[in-house]
Amino acid sequence: MNWISDDKLDYLRTIASNPDFSLTQYTVVKALARGGMGTVYLAGDRKLNRLVAIKVLNTPEVVDDLRNRMVREAQIIARLEHPGIVPVHDVGTLEDGRVFYAMKFVRGSRLDEYAAQGASVRDRLRKFQAVCDAAGFAHAHGVIHRDLKPQNIMIGSFGEVLVLDWGVAKIKRDIVSSEAETLLLPINNKKQELSDTAHGTVIGTRNYMSPEQARGEIEQLDQRSDVYSLGAVLFFLLTDKQPAPGARPRAVNRAVSKLAEAICLKAMAPLREDRYESASELSADVGRLLDVEPVLAYRENTFEKVSRWVSKNRVLILVVLAYLLMRIILVFTSRP
Repeated sequence: MNWISDDKLDYLRTIASNPDFSLTQYTVVKALARGGMGTVYLAGDRKLNRLVAIKVLNTPEVVDDLRNRMVREAQIIARLEHPGIVPVHDVGTLEDGRVFYAMKFVRGSRLDEYAAQGASVRDRLRKFQAVCDAAGFAHAHGVIHRDLKPQNIMIGSFGEVLVLDWGVAKIKRDIVSSEAETLLLPINNKKQELSDTAHGTVIGTRNYMSPEQARGEIEQLDQRSDVYSLGAVLFFLLTDKQPAPGARPRAVNRAVSKLAEAICLKAMAPLREDRYESASELSADVGRLLDVEPVLAYRENTFEKVSRWVSKNRVLILVVLAYLLMRIILVFTSRP
């Protein structure tokens, strides 16, 4: 009996698991990332002569629920037309039954990799605002991401910010007159079932999910759950450390300002009603921080107000002092 070596066996397994795109317009170049449900490949689009990213289910032996979830994810992304959300170009089914969708291939790095390259705090905060804007746009259309984290945020080669991986997104049914209704699209001539995971099931990423999400309270999730996750992302950007319940940014990094810490902690408040009402409100407070204006999350004392005014107007103060110094010099030098 001839035995197959482990190397050859691994190779055969790889060939068997790789998707067959021979009957499509795409040619796979290489695998980019692999998750629990699907794998993302870099591929060439032969019709349009461009590179695309293709997400495909890992194996054909999956239940209809996973296939529907993949198509649903593609539909959600396709309907959320925003500069901060990767556009979807195509969706289809391979010969072996695996669902795939093609999207824009983004050259760049993940947010955690970008931060590790030494980006300044100010630049990080600007990028964070762009993440908030994309999340806020989705919220306005009745979509909750549910898995916001640095690994799901991409910084393009030109500085563009893109929110990825909407595979566990939740569509709010109580949004009236929103585009959420247009996301209820048919699959295989049947109305797509958008039933959420049962109560008690935890969806998301540890350290970045809200307390209600960690408890599996699916029906309680709304835009403020994503606000918590955004606060956790902000914690990481301020400290370069993973967030943890009850942790304070300044305890990890003393260089973090009190105002920045207050914004982060308000976003990550254990109770939903204590958080920012929306991602847009969070972004606006970060904008006030960058513009050296009072922020909603922090009540300044008199000394801090004066200090902030001096910091904001230091150029004007230096000009006035220079003028006064010049006048004093002129007075003394003009005496007979």
